[in-house]
Amino acid sequence: MNRQRGVTLMELMIVVAIIGILAAIAVPSYQQYTRRAQRGDAQQVMMTISSKQQQYLLDARQYTEILDGSGLNMLTGDNKWVCGSTAAAGCANAFYTITVAANNAATPPTFTITATPKTAQASDGTLTLTSTGVKQRLVGGVDKGW
Repeated sequence: MNRQRGVTLMELMIVVAIIGILAAIAVPSYQQYTRRAQRGDAQQVMMTISSKQQQYLLDARQYTEILDGSGLNMLTGDNKWVCGSTAAAGCANAFYTITVAANNAATPPTFTITATPKTAQASDGTLTLTSTGVKQRLVGGVDKGW
């Protein structure tokens, strides 16, 4: 008697269902991981800006809102951040726009660095860092922490 060997349609459907379940679990986790990685990149740029602001304060006795070569001289190399020559331009990549608001009339002068999310990153919230070191990530008006 000849036995046919092969995969039945039922076995194939079970394998497809298992792959679908695994994909349904993996895709949201991957998206969350990439959002967290992009947030970390923005936080790193914000910390660099904060450090450069402290150096700028020592030299100019005030903070600046300009992030390109005429201000903090933020480099735009491999990390794909592009910094403009105006305060409104700030530094931007595909996921965030980072701007600085300086208050040099205050005693002592202060600044606030804000990273506004774009596109799919928007659900991750707005990041802020102040001259006093206060860090926030506001999602729907609630601080979710850095």
